[in-house]
Amino acid sequence: MEDAFSTYYGLLRRVHRRLRPRRYLEIGVHKGHSLAFVEAGTTVVGVDPEPMLERPPPADTTIVAATSDDFFTNPQYRRLRQDPFDLVFVDGLHLFEQALADILRAEQVCHRDSVILVHDCLPPDAVTAARERTTVLWSGDVWKAVLALRSHRPDLRLAVIDAEPTGMGLITGIEPASAGLPPWYDQVVEALSPMTFDQLAAAGRDETLGVVPGRWSSVEPHLP
Repeated sequence: MEDAFSTYYGLLRRVHRRLRPRRYLEIGVHKGHSLAFVEAGTTVVGVDPEPMLERPPPADTTIVAATSDDFFTNPQYRRLRQDPFDLVFVDGLHLFEQALADILRAEQVCHRDSVILVHDCLPPDAVTAARERTTVLWSGDVWKAVLALRSHRPDLRLAVIDAEPTGMGLITGIEPASAGLPPWYDQVVEALSPMTFDQLAAAGRDETLGVVPGRWSSVEPHLP
């Protein structure tokens, strides 16, 4: 197996092969492209308010046409949340407050050895990192969720993988007993909202976010 991978799809494929999760949760299914990397034997739950799958999903897949907030809080979906997920991929709205909420709520439906992946944590420039989309390539300000977790959840192990085009966060050290959105959530959202990409760049983007090279030999030690 080659050490390098060119995109976050390549990283996602290798994580699936390495972990072979029994249960996999994907937030933000969209056209279903990333579901192609699910290995046989994995039970899948995909969540998207407007799924537009271009191909049949893997066997044993349930697509929930709802927002992530609804999925995590509505008793209607309690059965799908009952058993813990081994791997979660957060790729929903590109706004940090929603990504942060999805990560914290996903933690509740995981176990201690689970892995949470978060797309769009490494924007290349200010335009890509804007909260309003004006370009084809758009990461939004999901990177601020990394800062929030680093400051308020130091117990988590968090790395940002340099995977094209906009990076991938990798979170382990999960604490399943955490209860939904913590008291500091609103406070940190208010504090980080005004922060700009230029401020991140001035502070040192890669150092501030804890960037790991896009090589499998650099990523694998971060997995359980």
